[in-house]
Amino acid sequence: MNKEKNSCNEEVFNSLYRELSPALHNFIFFKSGNRDQSLDIVQEAFIKLWNNCGKVPPAKAKSFLYTVSNNLFLNAVSHQKVVLKFRKHKDMDLNEQSPQFLLEEKEYGERLSEAIANLTEMQRTAFLLSRVEGKKYREIAEILGISEKAAGKRIHDALEALRTQIEKI
Repeated sequence: MNKEKNSCNEEVFNSLYRELSPALHNFIFFKSGNRDQSLDIVQEAFIKLWNNCGKVPPAKAKSFLYTVSNNLFLNAVSHQKVVLKFRKHKDMDLNEQSPQFLLEEKEYGERLSEAIANLTEMQRTAFLLSRVEGKKYREIAEILGISEKAAGKRIHDALEALRTQIEKI
């Protein structure tokens, strides 16, 4: 294959890494909630791209990376659940603030985390991509492999669910 038509060219690969790795990292971080794991998954996805560079043209690299990253994430879900469960139950260190403030802060944090955790994975991912990343519906639809209307619906449903939960807080 010609060097321009595959990702084996070092300059092309470096360009793909610089362009796609931040968004890919955030995408996996929103799904996993673990920065280190998301960095590892993104790095492993780029290694897989390099190992398959002759088969993946630069135009298809973004789709390849998102698919590989999502599959790597799904393969690590069982381990991730244990880590997230441990983190959820971990006791917070006490400091010099008033006990009332610490109690209210802990309760609010737990309820907010629970409200976000109660969203479906697709709602949570679409919501975080929209609100935290500032992505447009078109970009979210491309990342998740759905239509723009479906992306908007997932974000709308997530907002409705969060409003309902937050009213109870």
